[in-house]
Amino acid sequence: MTRALVLGGGGMTGIAWEFGILGGLARAGVTVSDADVIVGTSAGSVVGTVVAAGISLEDAVLAQRGPSSGAAAVDGAPAVDIAPAMAAFALLADRSRPRSEIMAEIGAMALATPTGDEGVHIARLAAQLPVADWPDRDLRITAVDTDGGTPAVFDRAAGVPLPLAVAASCAVPCVFPPITIDGRRYMDGGVRSGTNADLAAGAGALLVVAPVGGLIRPLIDREIAASGAARSLVVEPDEEALEAIGPNVLDPSRRAAAAEAGLRQGAALADAVRAVWL
Repeated sequence: MTRALVLGGGGMTGIAWEFGILGGLARAGVTVSDADVIVGTSAGSVVGTVVAAGISLEDAVLAQRGPSSGAAAVDGAPAVDIAPAMAAFALLADRSRPRSEIMAEIGAMALATPTGDEGVHIARLAAQLPVADWPDRDLRITAVDTDGGTPAVFDRAAGVPLPLAVAASCAVPCVFPPITIDGRRYMDGGVRSGTNADLAAGAGALLVVAPVGGLIRPLIDREIAASGAARSLVVEPDEEALEAIGPNVLDPSRRAAAAEAGLRQGAALADAVRAVWL
């Protein structure tokens, strides 16, 4: 049976919470790092890379609590203004227009908004990765082409350097600069979907870890149905985790609390995940 782990977008706090969820599950004896397929979107592309590289989840959680080589780029940094991104993503709620048209509009907005040097964004994301090369795993990282809003999926066969793929997936529109890959500019994979769970089509068991799941649950449910998974489970933050994450997912000061909330929630969900995964 093919098992797929889908790790959704959710900013800096989403990275921390996802590491907490996976770490809490592992402490409770449920290891999902052995997934046959890993789909990472935005925050999930960072977490997915760490999982695919076989890095200790305990170390990953510890990195969210204080200074470390992987978190040095965000430790002590102020919260990023998330309002421009929220305005861009809010356009996706308009059901009167084709989603592809809205994605193209967001791409144009991302290109037109002054967001700094893309090299800085790439370096910031690369500092959070334990490896520079693609792991020998089926890791799928999502992004969206700003020109027309066309979705993209990068893997080790795509010929795209891993740090560029992750930086593109994490290029939150109107907040961080789109990333140039082979002459094209790419933005956050979350513009297509906060999870992109349908990219795990054919999986027998599907676990979706979604920091923003409560906001897009109908979309996730449609994606799971499209995947054809025989067994599935969606993990999204509970009330305590939402409080720990706070209103700004790009606030690095919330990482430690988000990770702790994930650890608690992951342990509590062990039996439910075990029923789907094992």
